Order: sequence, then C-alpha cells, then structure tokens
Amino acid sequence: MIGHWLNRQLQVWRRTAVDDGYGGQTSTRVRQPDDVRAKVDQPSATERLLAAQTNSHHTHSIYLMPDADVRRGDELHDESTGQQWRVLAVVAPSTARYRKADAELIQGEGEPDG
Repeated sequence: MIGHWLNRQLQVWRRTAVDDGYGGQTSTRVRQPDDVRAKVDQPSATERLLAAQTNSHHTHSIYLMPDADVRRGDELHDESTGQQWRVLAVVAPSTARYRKADAELIQGEGEPDG
C-alpha cells in the first residue's frame, strides 16, 4: 500500500448537468462528498516526452489510493495551496496498489509560471 506516501488532501470536483428551469440543462462543477489522499509529482522525462508526442498537457502525476473515486474530467483542488488540476486520465497497475491520475495544472489568471 502507498498510504504513507499520500501527504496531501485534495477536493474532488465533478461536472454535473443541472436543469436550467427552461427545459434545458447547464453544466456546473460540484464538490464530491469525499476528499482523496494524494501524492502530487512532476511527470518523469519519459512521461513528458510521451505527452509532447501526443499533444497532451500532462504536467503532474497524482498518485491515489486504489479505491479513490477520481475520474477523467474531474478537477482536484488543494485548499491549503490553492493549486488545481484537471484530470486527463486515470490508470492503475495490474495489481491494485494505487491509481495514478495524469493531470494538468490549472493556472489562475495573473499567477506566475510554475
């Protein structure tokens, strides 16, 4: 298990369709009831090369518990640092020790690079 490496608590925000009152729907993000424990890493050189070759915006690898309810398209927010990531893909190894979310850092307007 990788539980002792997961040193951050992240909020999970998921896109949900909401009735607009006129017969249609709008899309909004809703915070999920359970936060997830995570470890946020920079991707390896190989992962960065693969992302560049596929025109992906993979900026971080986020490691999660194997049962974490995180899906492609979710946003993960770290309330303590203000950082936010958009999940591009979620994968797991052949043995269920962890899940890894390939994610893109969402940089707020006016924030410095990094």
